[in-house]
Amino acid sequence: MGEDKILDAANQKKVKSLELRVKSFKIVFFLIAFSLLTSCSLPRIIILDDPLSPEEHINLGVVYEKKGEIDNALKEYKLASKKLPLAYLYMGNIYFQKNDFDEAESAYRKAIKKDSQNAEAHNNLAWLYYTKKENLDEAESLALKAIELNPAKKEIYQDTLVKIRGVKGK
Repeated sequence: MGEDKILDAANQKKVKSLELRVKSFKIVFFLIAFSLLTSCSLPRIIILDDPLSPEEHINLGVVYEKKGEIDNALKEYKLASKKLPLAYLYMGNIYFQKNDFDEAESAYRKAIKKDSQNAEAHNNLAWLYYTKKENLDEAESLALKAIELNPAKKEIYQDTLVKIRGVKGK
């Protein structure tokens, strides 16, 4: 009988030891599983090429502008400017609206530098100088150049020229 008690006690110790090992294994298993799940992220979709053309960015910018979302419009124009010089004209117009005349001037100058035939950029830079009442000689030259580049819009550009000359005449 003494041996049975010893065997029961030994078996109980083995059972407890096995239960502890199972619990330890479960804990270790869950820790490993947790670390694997948290260290491995789900696959991500990365778009290397912009799905929109520069023209589409311009169009989207115009839509944002009409909705009054000026900052979103500016972002679209900046994206378009990488491949489309016309975007600098639109950027200049946004900066002008925001009364950021230095940035507007810079954008209009880039538009002219990248496309010297852009009559609107010439006229808008002239209008900027008229608004600021500075560089009026250059403003006059820019308005004249706009008329020369696009006679179809002569009336619009002529208006800019008349206003510049009115300020210069004072």
